[in-house]
Amino acid sequence: MSKPPATILASVKQTASVIFLHGLGDVGASWLEAFNTYRIPKAVPHVKFIFPNAPIQRVTLNMGMPMPTWFDIHGLDQNAKEDQPGIEKSSKYLSDLIEEEIKGGISPERIMVGGFSMGGAVAIHAALTSPHTLGGVLALSTWLPLSTTFPKALISGDKKVNLPILQCHGDQDSMVQVQWARLTEQGIKAMGFKQYTFKEYRNMEHSSCNEEMEDVSKFIVQNLPKVD
Repeated sequence: MSKPPATILASVKQTASVIFLHGLGDVGASWLEAFNTYRIPKAVPHVKFIFPNAPIQRVTLNMGMPMPTWFDIHGLDQNAKEDQPGIEKSSKYLSDLIEEEIKGGISPERIMVGGFSMGGAVAIHAALTSPHTLGGVLALSTWLPLSTTFPKALISGDKKVNLPILQCHGDQDSMVQVQWARLTEQGIKAMGFKQYTFKEYRNMEHSSCNEEMEDVSKFIVQNLPKVD
């Protein structure tokens, strides 16, 4: 795909993994720094953190300029065409990273995926279409992609309803508007997920804030606890 992911290795015996995807035009190292700033790896020393890097591709929305992106974006309104092949390709790449962790001895329910903006969209798609029920999903400032393909695309649906999902969004987001997040909330709830939480942050734009990152830390601690 692109250059290797930025990683934070577990500081004690690894028993869990978090794979987190950045947004448009960004790199994995940015989120590695953010997680370190909020001391999230210190709270879960048994967790390995993986921050992949998207390949450089042309983005229609940005006048065809090449930049790191998980898929093409044609527009920001609800009726904009979605890049289904691109979304599915990145979702497959994330699924391959999950399989690598499983081969390394980490069970699927101890692997959490997440991402910011388009990275979050890929993470949601990969988690819902995975043959495994994962340890959780962190969906920050994002949306449910290819929503018309669900719930049919849900794999092993019965177990999936217990998949923990934390969705976070700023009420001042002008890029991924908060109504997209609310539509995603409706879609995920309609699929019957029992451990789904939606948090909205006042005055937060298309970014993150202290309160959100503290919620992210708590979610990881809660769903990937230390095991012997």
